Amino acid sequence: MVVYLDHAATTALRPEARDAWLAAHETLGNASSVHGAGQAARRLLEDARDAVAAALGCEPIEVVLTSGGTEAVNLAVKGLWLAGEGVPAGPIVLPDGEHHATIDAVAWLAARWGATVRSVGLDDVGRIDPRRFAAALPGAVLATALVANNEVGTRNDPAALAAAARDAGVPLHLDAVAALGAVHLDFASWRGAGSGPGGLVAMSVSGHKVGAPVGTGALVVSRHAQLTPLAHGGGQQRGLRAGTPDVAGAAAFAAALGAAEADRTRETRRLTMLRDRLIDGIRSLVPSAEILGDLGDRLPGNVHVLFPGTIGETLLFLFDTVGVAVSTGSACQAGVTEPSHVVLALGRDADDARAVLRLTLGRTSTDADVDAFLAALPEVHRRAVAARAGRAART
Repeated sequence: MVVYLDHAATTALRPEARDAWLAAHETLGNASSVHGAGQAARRLLEDARDAVAAALGCEPIEVVLTSGGTEAVNLAVKGLWLAGEGVPAGPIVLPDGEHHATIDAVAWLAARWGATVRSVGLDDVGRIDPRRFAAALPGAVLATALVANNEVGTRNDPAALAAAARDAGVPLHLDAVAALGAVHLDFASWRGAGSGPGGLVAMSVSGHKVGAPVGTGALVVSRHAQLTPLAHGGGQQRGLRAGTPDVAGAAAFAAALGAAEADRTRETRRLTMLRDRLIDGIRSLVPSAEILGDLGDRLPGNVHVLFPGTIGETLLFLFDTVGVAVSTGSACQAGVTEPSHVVLALGRDADDARAVLRLTLGRTSTDADVDAFLAALPEVHRRAVAARAGRAART
C-alpha cells in the first residue's frame, strides 16, 4: 500500500462527490435545452453553482465553471488582457514564484501580443509583501497573485493585495487553487465596495484539490469585470465559457467543496498537528534539513524541506521504491528536471533549488503515514547524499 504524501498534486475522491456525480447522471438532459428534461438538468447545474458560490463568497452569476485551475487561470489572465484588445498600454504585474499556469499564460501574452511584465520579488519565506506589490501597480493593465504558494505553502494577504489593486485601479486575479479547502475564501469581502475596474475581479479554483473529480473547477468573475472569452460557440455562462455544461462534474465539485468547507476547521487542526510532527521528525533524523516557507502562517498540510547535499529527484525515486509518494514541486512540472523557480525566488542558489521535497498531507493522511516516511528517511537520505557525492566526483 502506497504512503501518499502528495495531496497538493491531487487528493482522494470524496464519497460525497462520487455519489453526486453518479446521481446527476440519472438526470438525462442538456442544461441548455428548453424542454423539461433540459430544465431538470439546468436545476442541478444551478444548484451546484449556488453551492460553489456560497463556499467562495461570491454571487452565483459570478461563478464560471471550468475544467480546472489551469483553464481558470488562463481565462482570467488572457481574458483580462484581451479585453483591452491586446494593446500593451502597460505591464502585467507578476510576482515571482507564481504557478506555471500563470507564468506560461503571461509568457504567451508576451510572445503573442507584446505584453511586458513587472515582477515583484518575494521575501525569504515566499510571501508577497503588499507594499512592494502596491509599488509595482501604477500604470499596470492587470495583476495576478497567489493566495498561498503552492510549493512552500506560505500564505499571502489577499485582502491587502486586493486593496492595493483597488486603490491603483488595476484589475487583479487571485490564484486560490492551492488555498481551496485550507483557507477561508471570501471573494466579495476581499473585493470590497465599489464597481470600478480595479481591485479583485477574478479568482481561480480547482476541484480535484478538495476531492472532486479531475476536470472540475471554477473561475469567479466579478459582474463588473471586462473579460474576453477564450472559447466561443453557445454563449453559456455569461458568454465567458461556451460549451455544453458538465452538470455531473458541477454537482460533484459542489459536493466536494461543501464537504471540505464543513470539515475545514477540524481538518486544519488535525493536519497542523500531523505536519508539525513530520517537521519535528525530519529535524531530529536529519539535522541539516531546513524547512522552507513561513513556519507559522502556511498551509496546514504543507512541509517543504531542503536536504543539502542531495538532489530532489533522487530522493523522490528512492522514496518511491519503498512505497512513499512525495514530490519535488508542482505536479504540473513533473518530469522537468530544473531548479525550483519558487526556491530561487526565495534567494536560494540552484543547488538548493534542486535539493527540495514537497510533502503534503490531506484528508486521508494518518499518523501511520508520517511514521512510514520517517522510518524510511534515514536510509533514503544516506543513499541520496552518496549519489550526489558520486555524481560530483565524476564531474
